[in-house]
Amino acid sequence: MTNYKEILRLFAQGISQRDIAVSLSHSRNTISKVLQAAKQHDVKWPIPETISNVEIKRRLFPVEEIREERRMPDFDYIHKELSRSGVTLLLLWYEYCEKCSLNKTIPFHYTHFCRLYKQYAHQTKATMRIQHKPAEKLEVDWAGQAAYLTNNINGYPIKVYVFVAVLPYSGYTYVEAFLNMKMQNWIQAHINCYEYMGGVARILVPDNLKTGITQVSRSESVINKTYNDLASYYGTVVIPARVRHPKDKASAEGAVGKISTWIIAALRNRQFFTLNDLNKAIKEKLKDFNTKPFQIKDGSRESVFLQEEQELLLPLPRESYEISTWSTATVAYNYHIQVDKRYYSVPYEYIHQKVDVRITDRMIEIYSQGERIALHQRIDKDNNRYQTSFKHMPKKHQEYHKWDAHRFIKWGQSIGPCTEKTIQSVLSSCSVEQQGYRTCMAILSIEKKNGAEKLENACMRALVYTPNPNLKILKTIIKSDAQRIDNNHDKDNGSDSEYAIKRESGYYGGNENE
Repeated sequence: MTNYKEILRLFAQGISQRDIAVSLSHSRNTISKVLQAAKQHDVKWPIPETISNVEIKRRLFPVEEIREERRMPDFDYIHKELSRSGVTLLLLWYEYCEKCSLNKTIPFHYTHFCRLYKQYAHQTKATMRIQHKPAEKLEVDWAGQAAYLTNNINGYPIKVYVFVAVLPYSGYTYVEAFLNMKMQNWIQAHINCYEYMGGVARILVPDNLKTGITQVSRSESVINKTYNDLASYYGTVVIPARVRHPKDKASAEGAVGKISTWIIAALRNRQFFTLNDLNKAIKEKLKDFNTKPFQIKDGSRESVFLQEEQELLLPLPRESYEISTWSTATVAYNYHIQVDKRYYSVPYEYIHQKVDVRITDRMIEIYSQGERIALHQRIDKDNNRYQTSFKHMPKKHQEYHKWDAHRFIKWGQSIGPCTEKTIQSVLSSCSVEQQGYRTCMAILSIEKKNGAEKLENACMRALVYTPNPNLKILKTIIKSDAQRIDNNHDKDNGSDSEYAIKRESGYYGGNENE
């Protein structure tokens, strides 16, 4: 605080303003301002001891008394409002100015308003709430320290990996152990975490691990498609931490260290033979960790989460996310794609186009340029290999394929009656005629390699064995015929060849005259 008495005393003794500034550690501008005000208001030394520096200030600067009338902000209200999404100090300052205008009081300037709030936050130990908003972010990572199971056969340790997720605002944490860090476990960990917390944060902040982030650069990060699909399903967004910027997910980094101490290290002397047993013990320790009181401020991670954050989380969908994998496929001429040796129909106009395929345990979803164009139930191994939707076959397309079926039959007729009958049998055995086109094409292509006569002969023999021959039977017959011909050819070469060496009986000790 400026020492007005001392400034006036030293100046009355003839000391220069520069020396007064050095002696009292004040700026020369302050000294000059005080002396000018003293001259203007006729305040001179000596000054009675009963008059304090505050009283001298009021005499020298009466205009500044207006500050006493400034309206003090309600920082409890401001602190609470800052926790709401989209609310900033600037917005609250504008609202504060409007209230001052209505009450005919003078507001603080924005910079001083912010300074006062930071002082309040520091005094109330609420600095965390300046940096984070409730339910805004969920920071996730794999813990650097691993846990271990014990092999119940040979007693060897089995390394397991610990997933950690933390809400920065409350510090509420979720922990679970997995046998590996592959995509399926990474996704399952997020699903279990959301169910544990009863909601979803608006932003998901992972590290740049290969499981979730396909490609990383300074300008952008390419998020794994399955991971992005998970975020879309739960209504959140993935914003990875910048490379070599651990402060982008400081809460997760800090939680990893604490988890290593309070959970992983705390269980170091216990043996677990199954992952389920280990996770049960982790949940018990996790409960203690979340309910442990803060050292500086009141409450615990769980109490802050339940009172201030949980209700602001996005609601969970009715059903949990179903883990999926993605692949690409090219639509064949019969408007089907192949997934695990099963075939699923696609609208005819996508023939020869590449499509994205989302595969789950129950469903097959087909996308083109981000738009879903087909949805099928996944075919069981015991069921038909084709899944065809009539919606994918417009009338013109059906007529076109009828003409195609006629062409297959006509082609078989040109080879022979048995080939024609085989082609008709293949087409009639399918629930949808178009499903047999691939087999018909494969059968008729045998003619190009082996000739029409061999194909006709194979079809005739196959029809003797079964009324519904298939491609495998025909190939087996042709292959066996080819082997028999080769064997006969070898025998002929051994007996009648003009190059064979013939010996008389005398060569073997016999007598020609006997």
